[in-house]
Amino acid sequence: MPMSSPVIQRALISVSDKLGLADFVRGLVAAGVEIYSTGGTRRHLQSEGIEVHDVAAYTGFPEILDGRVKTLHPKVHGGILCRFDRADDMATLEQHGIRTFELVVVNLYPFEATIAREDTTREQAIEQIDIGGPTLVRAAAKNHAFVTIVTSADQYSSVLEQVTESRRTTPELRARLAAAAFAHTARYDQAIAAYLGAVGTDEAFPATLQLDLRRQATLRYGENPHQQAALYTMPDARGASLAAARQLHGKELSYNNLLDLDSALALVRDLPGPAAAVIKHNNPCGAGSDSSLSEALKKALAGDPLSAFGSVLGLNRPLDVASAEVLCEPGLFIEAIVAPRFEPEAVALLTERPKWRANVRLVEVGSLDQAPSPREYRYIEGGMLVQSRDVGPDPQDQWRVVTETQPSDAQLDDLRFAWQVVRHVKSNAIVLAGQRMLLGVGAGQMSRVDSVEIAIKKAGERAGGSVLASDAFFPFADSIHAAAAAGVAAIIQPGGSRRDDEVIAACNEQGLPMIFTGRRHFRH
Repeated sequence: MPMSSPVIQRALISVSDKLGLADFVRGLVAAGVEIYSTGGTRRHLQSEGIEVHDVAAYTGFPEILDGRVKTLHPKVHGGILCRFDRADDMATLEQHGIRTFELVVVNLYPFEATIAREDTTREQAIEQIDIGGPTLVRAAAKNHAFVTIVTSADQYSSVLEQVTESRRTTPELRARLAAAAFAHTARYDQAIAAYLGAVGTDEAFPATLQLDLRRQATLRYGENPHQQAALYTMPDARGASLAAARQLHGKELSYNNLLDLDSALALVRDLPGPAAAVIKHNNPCGAGSDSSLSEALKKALAGDPLSAFGSVLGLNRPLDVASAEVLCEPGLFIEAIVAPRFEPEAVALLTERPKWRANVRLVEVGSLDQAPSPREYRYIEGGMLVQSRDVGPDPQDQWRVVTETQPSDAQLDDLRFAWQVVRHVKSNAIVLAGQRMLLGVGAGQMSRVDSVEIAIKKAGERAGGSVLASDAFFPFADSIHAAAAAGVAAIIQPGGSRRDDEVIAACNEQGLPMIFTGRRHFRH
């Protein structure tokens, strides 16, 4: 070992999360390391039968201010920050009776967990702002040329392995741990800054936005094989998400898989009852809702069977055996499925031959009850766009029937379904639906007339008697005439065009009921 890897004689330990700590410290003691600790950590280790030196007894200064001041002392920080290859540093330590600490184990007060509780007061949050802990972490990380800093239980094994072998750690390990330590304190400070910046203000968006992104996986490639990609997660993300999902089976998820599965999950969250969605290239090509998941799935797959080949599926109920049997029909090929849960028997059925089923990606996200994060983020060159998420049903008490003909109850039910689906289609968006089933989609066209024509073509003969939803107003009456000619029976749209009167007149001429919702749902 180089001179810059001193023998670990002493460890200073002060942690909030004590998971796995006792076993780790027992290993250190067995290797001949002396343990120094404070407060609750010291009591915990002593209760486990581990001999611990009290930091207060060593410094000669007690903990004060209800534990706010414990380790902020020169006899602590001098022993952490000393340079072992400097004779003057070591002479200073000897002069003042300061002992060296070659290993520091610290994790911080649970500030983020505290503020996540709805009943937390400002005073309670303030008391969870750690002072001594970050100071210890930063001091040890700064001096990582000589000192090992441990900030997470998942680092215990790698440190203990080296200490057990030689009572030293390698410079490479210390450098990695120091980088992780500074990232740890940076995240901690970001959480505090965000909390204090949000308290007492009614602004939807703070003046400074701190995003804590942690790499979870390096992906095989991006949208195309020549692009590199990775998945980063937000530790404060809420609700079911692909970032925190558990993959039960299949090949590694690709960049495009994750995008499509995220869209599938967003759509089925919004659909009533047991529901399924089929996503292809980030747009729904099928969606269905029914009294059972298996029937909903049949509807979703029948929406556009040609496009469903090689698609991903989203479900808002646990995948059961009856639904798995639907997916075993000959000629069907599915890339990936996301659901709250998968019944074991269904997993067994889905992972049998033929070959595609043996490779199908099954992704479990847990309960969909909790709402997703309230914000959406999109990168543009040199900056970030942030907006509130377009979630939740529109207030139907603000909907207006603007035509002479009123929709029937059955039509109204289908119009609600179509309106929930169209907000998940790339604009300009048109969908045709009937009996809670997506029949045709026109997505991402520069002209709304083109979107209408594509949706009608996709629906084919099923357009007769269907309902139509448009994500934004019709600027002209031409789309109404095209829809009526195809047999569309009712229309829902936001309204708000200067030519609304012409569009309403066209519906009245055709005897079509039309609802204005008063709210647009562009999805760019």
